[in-house]
Amino acid sequence: MTTRDLVLFLACLGFSAVHPLAATLDETRIQAEKGDAAAQFELGSIYKDGVRLPQDLEAAVSWWRKAAEQGNAEAQSVLGIAYFQGSGVARDDVEAARWLRKAASQGHARAQFNLGVCHRDGMGMPKNDAEALKLFRQAADQGFVEAQFNVGMLYHNGAGVARNYAEAVKWFRKAANQGLAEAQFSLATCYTQGTGVSKDAGEAVQWLRKAADQGFANAQGPLGACYFLGTGVARDETEAVKWTRMAADRGLAFAQCKIGECYAQGTAVNKDAAEAVKWFRKAADQGQDMAQFHLAACYAEGKGVTKDDAQAAKWLRLAAEQGLARAQSNLGDCYRDGTGVPQDVAQALSLYRQAANQGDAYGQMDLAFCYHNGTGVPQDDSQALSWWRKAAAQKNATAQFNLGRCYHNGDGVAMDDAEAVRWWSKAAEQGHAQAQFSLSLQYEKGEGVEKDFVLAWMWIHLAAIQGHDAADKHQATLELGMTPAQLKEAEALAKDWEQKP
Repeated sequence: MTTRDLVLFLACLGFSAVHPLAATLDETRIQAEKGDAAAQFELGSIYKDGVRLPQDLEAAVSWWRKAAEQGNAEAQSVLGIAYFQGSGVARDDVEAARWLRKAASQGHARAQFNLGVCHRDGMGMPKNDAEALKLFRQAADQGFVEAQFNVGMLYHNGAGVARNYAEAVKWFRKAANQGLAEAQFSLATCYTQGTGVSKDAGEAVQWLRKAADQGFANAQGPLGACYFLGTGVARDETEAVKWTRMAADRGLAFAQCKIGECYAQGTAVNKDAAEAVKWFRKAADQGQDMAQFHLAACYAEGKGVTKDDAQAAKWLRLAAEQGLARAQSNLGDCYRDGTGVPQDVAQALSLYRQAANQGDAYGQMDLAFCYHNGTGVPQDDSQALSWWRKAAAQKNATAQFNLGRCYHNGDGVAMDDAEAVRWWSKAAEQGHAQAQFSLSLQYEKGEGVEKDFVLAWMWIHLAAIQGHDAADKHQATLELGMTPAQLKEAEALAKDWEQKP
């Protein structure tokens, strides 16, 4: 969520283009020179616009000042903004705030809002969120939409007032109902998170769409994500790509990354590695960590770009420095193997540990291998077991297999074939060929599990069709001890397993 800043003068002042008492430019000037404050304000605005007269910002300020000194609130308001911008006058935040204060004291909503921004941001005065809230409320109570939104933000953030999400939602809704895209997006976020209102994915989508239809990129990206995931709306990859691309075209980095992923995978678009690289680069150049990670993979594999290990390591480093665990783990591999960087086992170990400590299964598994093999650290099976267990708990099939092997061999733990079978079963169910082969041998020998040639054949067959050489060779030997009925049952089980979604 973001707050609304100063409402720049003339963009939405809402005054008549021609002074109501004058039909021509000459008549406006005559009235202004006679001291009519409304005409002076109008003439200043004509000089500012540069349409009916050549633009002259200094003349604009001069006429606004004349009107402002007569107490014209509209002139005081725009004169304050001119001082903030240094438009037609030297920039002076203190003087800007002084004129805004004069207009605000007359109940001028836009001036109240802008003076609230000054207090909130410490522009021309000490920062004071409580005073900002007071001024925003004054403008909000007059229906000033940006002020309503900012009141919501202060309640949401607990700035200048006790945090109150329900009150924030109330003000977001007021502004959202007036069509302010930022407020619509913020209200959608509240419905998504259940902040100040009950969670409601469908309601969130409705508000996201209202903001997205106005071209608000921060809403278009999440709306696309809702269609990708089927959250609050029927899953629709084509619609998802449409909204995500809109956000990407407007420069939203995470949307650019997502479009890159779509091209890399061929999701609702023709698969195009070069196009994927283009979008990954756009997001990566903005510092988006996942895009940097994907771009590194493109360079490492030569997909959509010439293979370049040094470039791969460069982008991994940028993502790793932002704390992206997968990037830390992969960069660790680069340092371990000397790929794209000088070989440095100590640096590899440090990166693996950073990733592992964030709960990244790949980092945990890499760290486990270091302890298991004594790479950069003293060999320590108990430490290897500990890290494999952490990764296995996250359903990493390789870690589950290795944890099973530890129990089977007694590496860092007492031998326990039943526990080995339990972990190999988890890995085998995920299609891990080595685990399927090892599990087959356990069923064949009846170690850690009741002997069962049917299940032994099913698992060894599944490993063999994945290209596991030892499984392919041993399958025929296993069949020699099976009856035709057992073999038929095993084949049926294997077929059923292969057809599982």
